[in-house]
Amino acid sequence: MILYLHGFRSSPRSFKAQLMAARMHRLGLGHDWACPQLPPSPLAAVVDAQRLLTGVPADELTIVGSSLGGYYATYLAEKLGCRAVLLNPATRPYDDLGKWLGEQPMWHGGGTIVVEPRHLDELRMIDVAQITRPERYYLVAATGDQTLDYRDMVAKFPGAKLTQIEGSDHGISDFVDYMDDVLRFAGVDVPPSPGSAGVLAGE
Repeated sequence: MILYLHGFRSSPRSFKAQLMAARMHRLGLGHDWACPQLPPSPLAAVVDAQRLLTGVPADELTIVGSSLGGYYATYLAEKLGCRAVLLNPATRPYDDLGKWLGEQPMWHGGGTIVVEPRHLDELRMIDVAQITRPERYYLVAATGDQTLDYRDMVAKFPGAKLTQIEGSDHGISDFVDYMDDVLRFAGVDVPPSPGSAGVLAGE
């Protein structure tokens, strides 16, 4: 099973989530895919995510997390003992999100979320100081990320499988070039892909 966790102010409508969902369905594996809408509260987000994983063996599970979702994925991977793929993951969101307190617009479909000071405390509560099994992690980090510093990501996940993209951006707009590598790390038998197109906003 693959669980995709979207980033801050994003949703299951993010282009990376849509690309992966379409690929999984084409492979006949739609039943092994989940991408929930996460609430603003970090603790509620990881509880909701874990609830979806009830009964799924750790060795059959990969959590893919983008940006803030990568921070959540790290916590859950350590707790559950599963694989995790981290796409430009946040490493210190309790510092980064302080400037986003209050009502914030969503990337997709309109609507807003409210970021509260307690959410920063919740982020500190689920921080992973050091990963325990680097071989269970795959980091995809773009040097052109305009939001987060890729060097912080690389330092956070020593020994993990690493794809360092020269250039690109925070949302990894060229994700289609790396998606099948992500799926293979998750244990999916992926045939060669002719590629895909259609890039939307979000992460």
